[in-house]
Amino acid sequence: MIIDSHVHVWDLARGGYDWPDASVPALHRTMTLDDLTPTLDARGIDGVVLVQAADTAVDTQNMLDQARTHARVRGVVAWADLAAEPEAFAAQFDELRAEPLVVGLRNLMHVKGVPGWILGDLQRANVATVASAGLPLDVVTSAHDELADVVALIASTPGLRVVVDHLGKPPIGGTAQARREWRAVLAEIAADPLSTAKVSGLSSAVGPLDAWTPEQVAPFIEDALELFGADRLLYGGDWPVVLLAGGYARAWDAVTEALASLDDAERAAVLGGTAARVYGL
Repeated sequence: MIIDSHVHVWDLARGGYDWPDASVPALHRTMTLDDLTPTLDARGIDGVVLVQAADTAVDTQNMLDQARTHARVRGVVAWADLAAEPEAFAAQFDELRAEPLVVGLRNLMHVKGVPGWILGDLQRANVATVASAGLPLDVVTSAHDELADVVALIASTPGLRVVVDHLGKPPIGGTAQARREWRAVLAEIAADPLSTAKVSGLSSAVGPLDAWTPEQVAPFIEDALELFGADRLLYGGDWPVVLLAGGYARAWDAVTEALASLDDAERAAVLGGTAARVYGL
C-alpha cells in the first residue's frame, strides 16, 4: 500500500488563511482532494494524510470535511494552539482526540517570526500533553538551522513522537558545509528512536524552488536513509506546494528513483508502511 503522508487542502472561501495569497497565483485558489485524485490514481497511491495548512480551526474543519467525503484520506494532522494556556489547549486537544480521523498535530512554527517559538513555556507544557497522549507532533521548519529547536524540544519532552516534515528543509543546491551542518543536526534528532522524518517538500534552497535536479536531491535522501533507516522515513508529496517546485510527477520520480536501490520491504516502508505505523492508520 502506498500512502502520501503529506497533502494539503484549503478552501479560501471559508477564510482563515494568511497563505497562499495573491503573490502566489499558482496556489491562490481553493484546493480540494478532487484536484489531486488523477495524479494519485496514475501512481497507484492508495491513501493520503491531510496536513494542516493554517493555524486555524477553520483549516482543521476543512480537512475533516474533505476526509469524510474521500475514502482515500486515512488521517488528518490537525491544529490546536500550542501557545494557548494549558487548560484552553487541553480542551481543544481533547476535542480533536475524540475525532477518529485525527492522527497527529502540527503548528506552523516556522512562520511565527520568533526564534525558538516552540520552546516557550506554554508550548513546552502543551507539547508534553501531546506526548503523554501518544499523538505524533509534526514539526515544520523553513531552513535546516531551525532544527536545533527540535533537538531541544525532544530533549525536554520524554516520550515525544516527532515527525520532521520535509527532512528539515535540507540545503539542496547549497554548499557542502551547509549539507554537513544539516546532517549533523538531523543526526541528533535521529538518535531519538521515537523520531521519524518525511521525504517530502525537497525543493531547492538556492534560487527558484524548482531549480533542483534529481542528482542534487538524491544525496540528501541517502543521508536520511542512513540516519533514520527506511522504517523511520515517510513519503510525502507536499501537494499543492510541490507545484511551485516543479510539480508532483517530477518530485515523485526523483524520490522513487532515489529509493530504487532499496529492497522491496524497505521501499514499502518509506512509501507507506512507516506512515501507517506512525499515524496508526
